[in-house]
Amino acid sequence: MLDIEYTKKAFQEYVNQFDLHDDKIRLKLIHTYCVVETSRYLCLHENIQGEDFQLALIIALLHDIGRFEQLKRFHSFNDSYIDHAKLGVKILFEERLIEKMVPDRQYDQIIEIAIRYHSAYQIPNIENQQAKLQTLLIRDSDKLDNFRVKNTASIETLLDIPEKIFIHQKVSDNIMKDMMEHRLIKKEDRHNEVDMWVSYFAFIYDLHFPSSYLFLKDNDYIRKNIDRFLYQDTLYDQMQLIKNECMNYISMKLLK
Repeated sequence: MLDIEYTKKAFQEYVNQFDLHDDKIRLKLIHTYCVVETSRYLCLHENIQGEDFQLALIIALLHDIGRFEQLKRFHSFNDSYIDHAKLGVKILFEERLIEKMVPDRQYDQIIEIAIRYHSAYQIPNIENQQAKLQTLLIRDSDKLDNFRVKNTASIETLLDIPEKIFIHQKVSDNIMKDMMEHRLIKKEDRHNEVDMWVSYFAFIYDLHFPSSYLFLKDNDYIRKNIDRFLYQDTLYDQMQLIKNECMNYISMKLLK
C-alpha cells in the first residue's frame, strides 16, 4: 500500500540530519516538495489517478534524495563530482533506505528506474509501461519546478558565480545553435556559467506531457527567468533571442 504521508514523515526524518540552514540544502528541500505539487498538477491535467497518482507523488518526494549527500560532500550541484541520481539509487536501494520510506516492496523496481533516469539526457527503452510513465512524469515535473527555482534562487546559489560576472559572459556558439535547433543541451557541451543558465531553458525541448507546456505558459516562467537580470553587451541580445524562441516554441506546442 502506498501512503504519501508516511513517506513524507520518513523523508523529513532523513533530511533533518543535514544542515537545513545551508542555502543549497534548503533550496533542494523546497524543490522536492514543489516537485510533489508539480507532479500533482500533471496527474490532474493528464487524468492519472489511483495507484499511479500515489506513486508519482512518492517518486517526486524521493527523486532528489541523492542531492543532500552530494551537497554535504561537495557543496555543489555539479554532477561531475558525483551523479546525484545514481547516488540516490545507491542510498535508497543498496543502503536500503527505501525500506523506511515505502514499506511495500512491490514498487521498488518502478521507483528505482524513475529515480535513476529522472535527470538523464535521454531515457533508454523501458519495457515496463508503469515504470515508463513514472519516469516521464518525474522528468517533466523536475524540469518544470526548475523554472521556479531559477526564478527565485540567486545566481551565487545556483552557479557559484557572482551576478556581476555572470551578466558579462557570452553564450557559446554551440549552445546558441542547440537552442535555435530545439535540442536538449548536454552537460559536457557547456563552457561557462551562462551556458549552464541557458541549458535550463532547453528543458522545454524535452517535455512529454501537453500540460507541461500549459504549466509554463500559465506561470510565464520563460519571460520571468530571462528578464531577471540586466545582461550586458552581446549577452543581452542573445538572451532576447532565446526568450523569443522559447516562448514561440511553447505557443506552438499548445496549438497541437
